[in-house]
Amino acid sequence: MENFDIHFMKLAIQEAEKGIGRTSPNPAVGAVIVHDGDIIGKGYHKKAGTPHAEINALADANKNTAQATMYVTLEPCNHTGRTPPCTEAILRSGIERVVIGMKDPNPHVAGDGITRLLENGIKVECGILEKECKLLNLPFLKHVSTGLPWVVMKAGVSLDGRISYQVGSGGAITGAKAFEMVHRLRDRFDAILVGVDTALIDNPSLTTRMSDDSGHDPLRVVLDSRLRLSADAQMLRQQSQAETWVYCCEGAEEKKQKALEKNGAKVHRVGGHEAHQLDIKEVLSHLSKAGITSVLVEGGSRIHGAFLDADAVDEVYLFYAPFFIGDAGTPLVKGYTSFTKREDNFFVEHSAQVIGTDILFHGIRRYPW
Repeated sequence: MENFDIHFMKLAIQEAEKGIGRTSPNPAVGAVIVHDGDIIGKGYHKKAGTPHAEINALADANKNTAQATMYVTLEPCNHTGRTPPCTEAILRSGIERVVIGMKDPNPHVAGDGITRLLENGIKVECGILEKECKLLNLPFLKHVSTGLPWVVMKAGVSLDGRISYQVGSGGAITGAKAFEMVHRLRDRFDAILVGVDTALIDNPSLTTRMSDDSGHDPLRVVLDSRLRLSADAQMLRQQSQAETWVYCCEGAEEKKQKALEKNGAKVHRVGGHEAHQLDIKEVLSHLSKAGITSVLVEGGSRIHGAFLDADAVDEVYLFYAPFFIGDAGTPLVKGYTSFTKREDNFFVEHSAQVIGTDILFHGIRRYPW
């Protein structure tokens, strides 16, 4: 039975992956219903406030669920939130066994779903492909445990760690395949964040551009302590379903704020530790309270340094192009120094792979459990 459980849990994980980047502040969850070795229903959670994965899988099975087994990546909820409890739907369905990837760390669930099923005679197995199910929901797990979003640093760099050919200039460093992957990454995040220098130099759109037009635009976030962003910036003059939020210091000019707001930006004032340097943790806390559980940080170098200095980077995607730039280029990180080799700075998980003409280093700095 174990091999069957692993096989069908992998399929449930594939279902869950369809919802990544679209369910916040809820987790991405997938479910598969099996009877006599055949899949009779499957589903995933599509968006907060809509039916959960279990309900969609039951609907797909069309009531043919007596004596079936449900595979679900996360413990079914046993409370009424924006939708009714999934445990009650499972009990009504005639399902006799539920295989769960991981327990729900949300204090509103916290094992209650499993208890409810067991108390009503449902056979329950928990912990099947547990790590894989947790890796699906790193943003949710961190958000629930710390009240902060999962933060990922992304950059395209030369072999000597330069993110531009000259200080103050733009220009692509990595190739077409890396470009495609970056946009697939953006599609999986709630927010994309840059500093105002990057916004002024590159004038980016900060949208998701995928060949099949299936991507969604994340919330655009600009850290701009003195409100130097132009009210005519590209990100404010385009068709996009996503908003642009600008964070500034308390003393930024009201006139500049009104100009940005006139063109659709939302301006938020936060504190800072030094002149013109915003409090990164306060920015992240504000985003989290707005339901943002994942943030893709795309630079520039001072922003990367500020996030590292605040110990706010959880994961990195660094695309290395196979050439050197040298002293004229901008380094990946400014304003951060690690004075010694420390084990607590090591990545708990890392890998490298070829992406077209480039090499991707992917690493997780810590797990949120």
